[in-house]
Amino acid sequence: MPVERLGGIMSDQTEPSQEGGVSLCMALQVFGLLLLSALVAFVADYKLEMGRVPSWILGISIFGVGLFSMLKLRGAPREMGITFGLKVFSVTAYKILNFLLSMWLIRDLGFTDGEAGMVIMVWGLFMTTATVVSGSLTDVLGLRRTLFLGVGLCVLARLAMAVTTHKFLALAFGLFPLAIGEALCTPVLVAAMRLYSKPSQRTVAFSLFYGLMNFGFMFGYFISDAVTKKLPPGETVNIPLLQGAVSPFAVLILVSMLIDLLMFPLISFLKPGVQMTENGYTPLPLHQHEFPAGLGLWGRTWFVVSNAAKDTLKTLGGLFRSKGFSKLIVFLLMIGLLKIVFNLMDYVLNPFVEREISPDAISKVGKLNSTNSIMILVLAPVVGMLTRKYASYTMVILGGFITAAAFVFMCLPTTFFEGMASGWLGKAVGNGYLGIVGAVHPYFLMIFLWQVVFSIGEAFYSPRVYEYAASIAPPGQEASYSSLSYIPLLIGKISTGLAFSQLLNRYCPAEGPRESGTMWLIIGLMVLIAPVGLLLLARFIRVKEEGRD
Repeated sequence: MPVERLGGIMSDQTEPSQEGGVSLCMALQVFGLLLLSALVAFVADYKLEMGRVPSWILGISIFGVGLFSMLKLRGAPREMGITFGLKVFSVTAYKILNFLLSMWLIRDLGFTDGEAGMVIMVWGLFMTTATVVSGSLTDVLGLRRTLFLGVGLCVLARLAMAVTTHKFLALAFGLFPLAIGEALCTPVLVAAMRLYSKPSQRTVAFSLFYGLMNFGFMFGYFISDAVTKKLPPGETVNIPLLQGAVSPFAVLILVSMLIDLLMFPLISFLKPGVQMTENGYTPLPLHQHEFPAGLGLWGRTWFVVSNAAKDTLKTLGGLFRSKGFSKLIVFLLMIGLLKIVFNLMDYVLNPFVEREISPDAISKVGKLNSTNSIMILVLAPVVGMLTRKYASYTMVILGGFITAAAFVFMCLPTTFFEGMASGWLGKAVGNGYLGIVGAVHPYFLMIFLWQVVFSIGEAFYSPRVYEYAASIAPPGQEASYSSLSYIPLLIGKISTGLAFSQLLNRYCPAEGPRESGTMWLIIGLMVLIAPVGLLLLARFIRVKEEGRD
């Protein structure tokens, strides 16, 4: 039987007589990519008013990612590119909402700080549970059906969040259904990456996949800054279709909803029921139903839904009983300690810089956090390409040690960095990138260096977590195992809300003496447990990865 040829940018083998034509085609594609990148930067700067530095970083990132894909993923099917696009839209919409979530709860719904923190913690726990279950549901329904269901739920939930300020309605019909929608989309895209990539390309593909996730995070930060610059907190905007005024936070929620809507046409182009091998596509087993006689449309719909629920429970039970499940869970619990870093960026840095520097310093946290996204966008594909011959488990340990080492910058006294803050690096980072007028506080530089070093560690370990979970999955359970790879980030969100508020109150209070270095030392030691634990437990929990000797 002939094998379907791959529809990538270039095939792996090129006839000599065609080399000139291929080179010209590649040159035209690179030129077109350059024009597109410049156009995006121009529109972002002059039309959307995102700022010159963010706009051109955005354009350069698009060009770099596109060029890397052309050079390193030749022969890849179009479904891989579609999956990349879906990932960018999905994480951009998620980051916009996650970045404004606490302010929406407090300003629009009227929750106190403590109540908002509790809602976020319960929401994270709910999303964790939904993510685990959604992987098994995906294995039953298939990629496209699950994506259509998840994105549709996200769109409706975001709309409900934007149009109501009633606490119960906003949570019951908005925030918590959104958790289910996000949980349905998240693992299915990891599973799609595994199904649509050849084993020889998988490490590079997952590294680029992770880099694009950070591109979406960066884009989300920039969009949020642009909207809040136009609409300061306290103002309202009249939306004709909604027949009323909404807050700036509701406007951002609507923007994230529009981004979600862009995913529908891309989902329709995915090829269902196949997986990529070195020789082309091969079919996957399909879940088919034989309907009893006499059932109408609604009867058949209920029949499919009920059978899918039974199959999901069966698949979930098989997941818990599978050979490598317990080992993967221990592995992911260790990774959860590394993922604490991301929650520090979202929930701890704001009060920390407010108390240690000044209230105005909060306005610089977004750009500081973008440092991580920009670096990962560059480093993840490069590190993935250079380390593709090494096992994911080994790279996770190496990245974990680098991540833990980054906390040295936050533990040291600020006097160690005063000279550097007043030198060329302080001027470049503080006065240039952050736009600070006057002297640069040493903590700005310390946070920047912390983010630079832990981003290097993240480039080694984080893409490999997703690859490791997908590569050890038994056939037919790719989405179930991929869904588990997101548990550490969600558990980290819960643990951060519970633990680090106490650390802030004790070591970095709003008033009184502070010992911030001690707080960061404790956090750094907690992060260090992860690579040390993985190293010591390797003989007990390590599982053979597909494509590794």
